[in-house]
Amino acid sequence: MHGTPHPRTTTLFRPPSFRSPVLALVLASPLAVVLTLVLALTLTLTTLPPPAAAAAPGDGTRAAAPATVVIDGERMRRTRTAVAHGDPGLRRAVATLTAQADSWLGRGPWTVVDKPRPAPSGDPHDYLSQAPYWWPSQPKTEENPWGCPYVSRDGERNPEIDTGTDRGDLSRVVTSATTLSLAWYYTGRQRYAEHAAEILRTWFVAPATRMNPNLNHGQFIPCKYDGRAIGIIDFSQQFTSALDAIALLDAGAPGWTRSDRAGMRAWNREFLEWLVDSPFGKEESAAENNHGTFMDMQVAALALATGDRALARRTVLDARAGRIDVQIASDGSQPQELARTRSWHYSTFNLVAYARLAAIGRQVGVDLWAYEGPRGQSLRKAVGTLLPAATGAAPWPHPELEFHRYAATDIVHAAADAGDRAARAAVPHLQPPPEGDLWPLRPATEQLDGPLFP
Repeated sequence: MHGTPHPRTTTLFRPPSFRSPVLALVLASPLAVVLTLVLALTLTLTTLPPPAAAAAPGDGTRAAAPATVVIDGERMRRTRTAVAHGDPGLRRAVATLTAQADSWLGRGPWTVVDKPRPAPSGDPHDYLSQAPYWWPSQPKTEENPWGCPYVSRDGERNPEIDTGTDRGDLSRVVTSATTLSLAWYYTGRQRYAEHAAEILRTWFVAPATRMNPNLNHGQFIPCKYDGRAIGIIDFSQQFTSALDAIALLDAGAPGWTRSDRAGMRAWNREFLEWLVDSPFGKEESAAENNHGTFMDMQVAALALATGDRALARRTVLDARAGRIDVQIASDGSQPQELARTRSWHYSTFNLVAYARLAAIGRQVGVDLWAYEGPRGQSLRKAVGTLLPAATGAAPWPHPELEFHRYAATDIVHAAADAGDRAARAAVPHLQPPPEGDLWPLRPATEQLDGPLFP
């Protein structure tokens, strides 16, 4: 600007004019000036916008998309904007999510060090779980307290696994932290983020309570094995959800500190190293059924979360010939999963891993949904075999001890989002899971049909 600027004056509050000379005299007094300034300050404060930290979780326009691993962070950001603007199509999902989050408040945190007996290593910080489908074959006595030897009964879950090990607590950690983090992201309610932070910090970061980053004693069998490679699936079937929860908290959640972020990144790097280099990890990677699929998904997710995009991309690329070609037949069926006593459960379960792996692939430039093997094998065909039963149009034609139609719901959603026309047409006919359909808020496949122990 040129010339001499006019002096700026600021009027905080201009009292109205009064006809009464008495009132005018009162307003001219020193007390009136003080009252005027107080009133002006009050009016100013009441019109200020809320602090950015409190407003950001409810308004997707004020922050970058979260660096989630499986869920599309940009899509979440847009959805949060829609929630903030009162999108009526999202109200039911938000109400379901917050109700679930409320149910976790006051529960936890949990830790591996509080189990009644440590893992066979003797270190209480080592994770311990018991093989779910193995049962004692003899009466339990003082001389044989376990009832050994244990025998396999596929698909029949031994209730012993719910006591004395870490498996149940791990599931509670992942489920609660994921639910609470999502609820914070969409509502901005501080208590959700703070409790999620406490849960993750206790299990993974705090020195006195943290879990060692290995699975040397997963799915042990009493009197037989101190741990097995297939125990890795205790984590791989659910830990990618925890990675997304951590990414949400990293987006500025209250209660999640810089030290927490650094400790969690260090834990993830050590765990990834163990998965890739340990004998158990190598054995699980060689599995040709759902265990191998989930192992690939977990390695790719951890690689992406820790900055090793090359390993993430290589893992997804290798899954085309190494997994899809081997596991999926030309008609879309999954022969190894159909051979189980819970064929529907495991057919949907394996596709949960594939859909999540495809979501990771999207971030590293690999379109797993578009891949076709030499005999026409593809994820789209595999989803197609589920559609008649998923929509209720036809019964599932294979053995299944406990059929739940909604087990396929997220998988069909994922295929529809990837452009599959048949899946898109099936979406209106899907059965929502008992606790409600959260796909609009967390568009990533989850295993929906209850506790799973492969």
